[in-house]
Amino acid sequence: MLQPYHLYIERKDASRNMARFYALEVSVSLFGDTCLTRCWGRIGTRGQVKVQHFADEQTAVNAFLLLLREKRSRGYRAGSLSV
Repeated sequence: MLQPYHLYIERKDASRNMARFYALEVSVSLFGDTCLTRCWGRIGTRGQVKVQHFADEQTAVNAFLLLLREKRSRGYRAGSLSV
């Protein structure tokens, strides 16, 4: 893996009682394939997780960037990751 890809963004709207997060990460699995891991849900919860496997890093990064553009267009912005 040439460089790490990690992203944590949030969408908040108090008037609609909305507080959501979305996290993305491109990594290498134990078997050597490239994975795009997505985690999303309400801020303060564990959320849901989906893992997609890709044949190569470039395809995973393209999917990462596509999801980033989609979420940014829906109002998600950089948030503060609290563990």
